[in-house]
Amino acid sequence: MSQTLTENALATPVGTTLERYIMRKQAEFPYATGELSQLLRDIALAGKIVNREVNRAGLSRITGAMGEQNVQGEAQQKLDVEANIRFIRALTNGGEACAVLSEENEEIIQTGNDNGKYVVAIDPLDGSSNIDVNVSIGTIFGIYRRVSRIGGPARKEDFLQGGRAQIAAGYILYGSSTMLVYTTGHGVTGFTYENSLGEFFLSHPDIKIPQHGPVFSCNEGNWFDYPEFVRTYLTTCKERRLTARYVGSLVADYHRNLFTGGIYLYPPTADKPGGKLRLLYECYPLAFLIEQAGGMAVTGADVVLDVPPTADLHQRAPLFVGSADLVKELQAVAAS
Repeated sequence: MSQTLTENALATPVGTTLERYIMRKQAEFPYATGELSQLLRDIALAGKIVNREVNRAGLSRITGAMGEQNVQGEAQQKLDVEANIRFIRALTNGGEACAVLSEENEEIIQTGNDNGKYVVAIDPLDGSSNIDVNVSIGTIFGIYRRVSRIGGPARKEDFLQGGRAQIAAGYILYGSSTMLVYTTGHGVTGFTYENSLGEFFLSHPDIKIPQHGPVFSCNEGNWFDYPEFVRTYLTTCKERRLTARYVGSLVADYHRNLFTGGIYLYPPTADKPGGKLRLLYECYPLAFLIEQAGGMAVTGADVVLDVPPTADLHQRAPLFVGSADLVKELQAVAAS
């Protein structure tokens, strides 16, 4: 019996690693000579390190707040700082990113790789306040091919090209298992981290969000601060007996709805009429990915990827994202 089990185990294929998958797909980018592939590897490497820190956060005493605020005016968590350092260091050492725009830094971070052809906009650790209560958190990123002169420092216009100029985007979810989900404009692919081997393995080769879904996700505690069209839509969701599911961690809620179908809502409120989520490194990347998966993302009546960026690198926007049928219904209510 034990011999049969051993033989079966050895006969089971190990699977396709992220490294091998990226190499195989590199032909989809005839203008690239491996730089984008290296960027994705750098992000995956930093994700592995952050995964390790998240898993031992309680033991290493890096949970809790720093006692300071980031440029968004939000309490900065210890793991925010740790993740920010890890991703910037990985992207700097990889050599392909000439600059990084992070939620944790007010200005563009020049990596010194002036010959790099790409810039990366990133939220290093979304939902980090949830780490103290062992709730899933994540990283969100968007990648652009620079428009400034190669050989010089990156400029603001490299990050202000608009959402449809992204050439890759994705997120890493640190949960019961750690997953890297990304798109390069040719569909959406998911990889699951195997801790014992230290590798991301292909687990979801062609992710498609259901056209409809049974879930709506929002903070109903803000009900009385939401615009009328949002309250009208949510009332309709309840009348149709959709299920309320809200973790309070953007990547976690988005990830669940991507697989099960549903809609995630982060509306404008009375105190934040322009929305709270950041356009460049939260809304744009998640909108690009959801469209590639067959879903939609809007700010209300407008499509997220068509919203023009302003000069503010940390511009905010509302976000309604998920199954196409549900988002279209929300969009129709918003436009009426």
